[in-house]
Amino acid sequence: MKLFFIVGTRPEVIKLAPLILLAKKKQMNVAVCATGQHREILQQALASFNIIPDYVLDVMEVNQSLTQLTHRLIPLLSEKIVAYQPDWVIVQGDTTSAFVGSLMAFYQGVKVAHVEAGLRTYNLQSPFPEELNRQLISKIAVLHFAPTRQAANHLAAEGISAKNIFVTGNTVVDAVKTIAENWQQTFPKLPAVLEEIVRDEKRKLILVTCHRRESFGEPLVNICRAVRSLCEKYPECSIIFAVHPNPNVKEVVFRELNRVPHIYLVDPLEYEAALYVLSRAKLVLTDSGGIQEEAPSFAVPVVVMRHHTERQEGIEKNFALLAGTDAQKIIVAASYYLESPTLQETLAKKINPYGDGKASERILAVLAGQSVEAFYG
Repeated sequence: MKLFFIVGTRPEVIKLAPLILLAKKKQMNVAVCATGQHREILQQALASFNIIPDYVLDVMEVNQSLTQLTHRLIPLLSEKIVAYQPDWVIVQGDTTSAFVGSLMAFYQGVKVAHVEAGLRTYNLQSPFPEELNRQLISKIAVLHFAPTRQAANHLAAEGISAKNIFVTGNTVVDAVKTIAENWQQTFPKLPAVLEEIVRDEKRKLILVTCHRRESFGEPLVNICRAVRSLCEKYPECSIIFAVHPNPNVKEVVFRELNRVPHIYLVDPLEYEAALYVLSRAKLVLTDSGGIQEEAPSFAVPVVVMRHHTERQEGIEKNFALLAGTDAQKIIVAASYYLESPTLQETLAKKINPYGDGKASERILAVLAGQSVEAFYG
């Protein structure tokens, strides 16, 4: 069986890496195509898992539009799929790389398997363009690997046959478990500026990430103002802001927060270092989907700085609060978590609603035609 994996962004690498590595371990024929949709941090993520792509497309250009990105991806992905002649093209999530890869596979008569299928907000503008991308991928895919029961229900409600839907858990939890186990032998390398504050177990840390297109402009300014206010309100906390390299993010964050005491603006961390910082945090502020899924493994609460989230399971279990991008609402949500002294102890008693570390095994078993027991969370 020949498997063709498409990765374009750091989250895609993180979530497909456990699957890629397990497939190789089982001696399946595997090809990895890195589109370079996010060039620098994509390469960083691949290196974190010691994955060398078989095809490198390098499509990223500064400030290119979605139209330009899609235009560049279509012929390149079609060409690579034709060259490799896979049995399955495997895509993850909802990026433009994943959508175009699925469409090109469909045009070539190659079956598509969708990892992390069924996430929905049913608002095409939030997240944009991801909500449309994943709905269209669901129309193309033959196999749908839903991370949760809720995601599977979305697919069923859209008319997808139950025999093609499998609740596997999220592969990101596989990645988290594998990496965290390594910390029993050695701690990950951290940037020098973070070494002291992250290692100091008495220090309270807040981790901030922000990268989504719908956060650009005024929403991001509001987020930065909330971060500054939290720094003033909780001077005992150190805030680590991992700043995405996109100029629409980096320029605003540095203009608003550079040189503010106790706020550390750093480049995106290597994945293992990022997870370690996350494990040490008292709180996360983010518009990321992946961190919402990773944080419960460490009993760390999350303030989601978006107006809609497709990950309701964490909110239902009190792992997360949806605050939007209004500065005052972000501050109120963060204060609720920071001023709840027994919260992390309570969360530590709950299981991660997004996975149990066995998603990759379930997915490969399904691809091999074997029966699997579903993840129920």
